[in-house]
Amino acid sequence: MGDIFGTPRNGSEGDPVHMQLIVLAKDWADAIVCNDASRIGGFMADEWVIVSESGVSTREQFLSLVESGELTHSAMTTISRPRIHVYGDTAVWTGRVTNTALYRGQRFDADEWTTDVFVKRNGHWLCVLSHITPATPGQDP
Repeated sequence: MGDIFGTPRNGSEGDPVHMQLIVLAKDWADAIVCNDASRIGGFMADEWVIVSESGVSTREQFLSLVESGELTHSAMTTISRPRIHVYGDTAVWTGRVTNTALYRGQRFDADEWTTDVFVKRNGHWLCVLSHITPATPGQDP
């Protein structure tokens, strides 16, 4: 963990918290590909929002799109080594992610840089914020 002053701990691959967050991110991606709103919601804090080029969407908005079938995913893969910093009970996960989605019947193939902010509550990491930015074609992951 970081020290009491919030100095980040830049975990290495052998660090248990680092590994826990890598597994958590993969499990969340798997839940998204399963299109299971309840399972997806288990990774999000109640106040979770996603920030993208189209603005800010709430947890309720995102999950209702999944529940209705208006938003589905068939693939979601992290293609870079994630950058993870832990600040006590807060962690920041950044990585390059590709995904394939159908939104209201239209297919989208995305290559994005994703940053997720997690907080540890009652012994569990929950995401409070996700931010996605389109990756530049030809940019190394």
